[in-house]
Amino acid sequence: MTATLWLLAVQGGLGAFDTLYFHEWRGRLPARPVMRPELALHAGRSVIYGIVFCSAPWLAWTGGAGVLLAGLLAIEAVVTFADFVVEDRVRVDLGGVFPGERVMHGLMAVVYGAFLAGFAPTLGSWIGGEGTTLGEASPTPLLVAPTCLGVGSLLSGLRNLSSRLRQLSLTTSERRPPFRSAR
Repeated sequence: MTATLWLLAVQGGLGAFDTLYFHEWRGRLPARPVMRPELALHAGRSVIYGIVFCSAPWLAWTGGAGVLLAGLLAIEAVVTFADFVVEDRVRVDLGGVFPGERVMHGLMAVVYGAFLAGFAPTLGSWIGGEGTTLGEASPTPLLVAPTCLGVGSLLSGLRNLSSRLRQLSLTTSERRPPFRSAR
């Protein structure tokens, strides 16, 4: 299970780099109103990742909780596929998805696939009511790293949600006629 936890940590590191470099610094996505649909998807996915990263090293999601976790992972996959489509639609003014970002997304897909392949037997045993945490017998840094990445993912999701709501508020206020006092 340590290898699976390593893959989760690598996935988190790649995701953090993708978010900080491509989304925040290069693209400045939260500052662009046209990115609302993409930010909504990122917010949802970041919350799911945050839950997984913060809990998987420490908790075994047994029984119904394992089914819930499987559902969250399935939702994450659907959100990611939708994000591939939405990114191409909303990033026209940026010239599309940055080439390095596209490569990063491919690399992340490979690592995440490897994680899921290694994690599926554990998830199956959890759903069956058995099993231990991914972090059992793992070194402490390997437990702490995904947890920290999970907290960062949750914060990133809140930032994306906040940016999206702020953009919606601005768009709504732009549609309203200015206040005029009665004379």
